[in-house]
Amino acid sequence: MAQNPRPSTHDKTATRLADILIRLNNGEKLDPQQLAEQSGVTYRTIQRDLLERLAFLPLTKEGHCFVLEPYYLGKLTTADIHRFAALSGVKNLFPSFDDRFLRELFDARANQAFLVKGHHYEDLSDKSCEFKQLEQAINQHRLIHYLYKGKSYTGIQPYRLVNHNGIWYLAAVHDRLLKAFCFSQLKGLQLDDRRFEADAEILTVIEQEDGIWFNQDKREVVLKVNAGVAHYFKRRSLLPKQSIDKELEDGGLIVSSRVAHDEQILPLIRYWLPNVYIISPDDLRDNLLENLRLYSEQYKAVTAK
Repeated sequence: MAQNPRPSTHDKTATRLADILIRLNNGEKLDPQQLAEQSGVTYRTIQRDLLERLAFLPLTKEGHCFVLEPYYLGKLTTADIHRFAALSGVKNLFPSFDDRFLRELFDARANQAFLVKGHHYEDLSDKSCEFKQLEQAINQHRLIHYLYKGKSYTGIQPYRLVNHNGIWYLAAVHDRLLKAFCFSQLKGLQLDDRRFEADAEILTVIEQEDGIWFNQDKREVVLKVNAGVAHYFKRRSLLPKQSIDKELEDGGLIVSSRVAHDEQILPLIRYWLPNVYIISPDDLRDNLLENLRLYSEQYKAVTAK
């Protein structure tokens, strides 16, 4: 008789996350140490589950326990739980789920306001009221007004609260342009009684964008990647809209990326120096070289003292 295959690590992780989400949704207070013992994993793994993979949930601490904010209780269905697991960065745990299936499976109501990109956590406990107000405005398609970096913004159309690399941003339309506003810098938030009709194309741009650079006019950046680090770029996309255009005889790669702003890719290129080289555009390469020259001069000046 054929034996059932042993569950993979991915299956175990998916099952554990689903169990945590269900228990939180039911209003249980979860002790990380007890969860670790019950799941047969380390305390550190449970911490990562709660603080990174599930960072998009409004969790609060009561003593040593974690609990879901009361206003969020009961919002999740079984289908929602699978979708949230995908959004929290473990989508690959469900290889049979493609994007179309996930969209059909998920109740759009629960994901109407939030979009999580990254596994980090920003403590916004002191701004929970404004966060809930924005969720309401997004779900009800209401115009909003606020101060941002000392400037008054009125008649703003809010579309999504996006978590990118641990920071929450408001994706909203201002003066007919889609922009990203850092949530923590919004002041004097007010909801208007007037409503707007959400644009499906704008929602698509927000959901498909790799980060918070929402400029729809993108340009192509072409890089040469040395053989020593090529496997990292082949294993997963490390650049926005990454495409491997050619594999070189020495094991290197020609990789292209489409970006809305230079700062969307320059920090990534600097991280991989000296193993990447900008082939085009020329002005981006010149910009990088000039910044490196200035850094070198400043470093020499500091170390010479």
